[in-house]
Amino acid sequence: MGKLFLVPTPIGNLADMTFRGVEVLKSVDFILAEDTRNSAKLLQHYEVSTPMYAHHAHNEHQHTPEIIKQLKEGKSFALITDAGTPGISDPGFLLLRNCIENEIETEVLPGATAFVPALIQSALPNHDFYFCGFLPVKKGRQTRLNQLRELKSTLIFYESPHKIEKTLGDFVEHFGRERQACLSREISKKFEEHLRGTLGELLGIVKNTKLKGEMVLSVEGVK
Repeated sequence: MGKLFLVPTPIGNLADMTFRGVEVLKSVDFILAEDTRNSAKLLQHYEVSTPMYAHHAHNEHQHTPEIIKQLKEGKSFALITDAGTPGISDPGFLLLRNCIENEIETEVLPGATAFVPALIQSALPNHDFYFCGFLPVKKGRQTRLNQLRELKSTLIFYESPHKIEKTLGDFVEHFGRERQACLSREISKKFEEHLRGTLGELLGIVKNTKLKGEMVLSVEGVK
């Protein structure tokens, strides 16, 4: 039997890659990457020459049986995504579950993930939090927001720059303007920023400022 490694990659600063992560990428037979063009920059930076293949949401169902077959034949694989830890709002769950069902050894390395520094920087209660990831774009969105508005836990969301205004507008509608929140963006990069205030205040900011970079929204739970 081979082994599957899930290896976190930097969410911004390339220096956030762990020594162990680089070691694993150099030692496995193959690397599975969400976007091979994006990951090529990382591998080149760390002088990793391991063969790399695309593994993403559009092909994972088709490719997983062949990967399982090669793992059973003794090959080792490392799965990486564009940024952060595989399986957290990124490909990884399906392949890992199939490995476990086939009694193939798996190992998830600790490392970068965007919501942890965002949650801590929010200064909202972090002893009890609920990770929501990306909201449904259309179907099920309103139902999901209605389910979340009564939770007392701090809520954590991922969002893209071109949808952030709509999402904050939905939050104001469902959670109220006065809930405290923090919008974190460009985490670990040169222009890292954490905007803290009420949902109403943050909505006003994004309406008047063109913000870039992937974002994490931390929202106070209901009191």
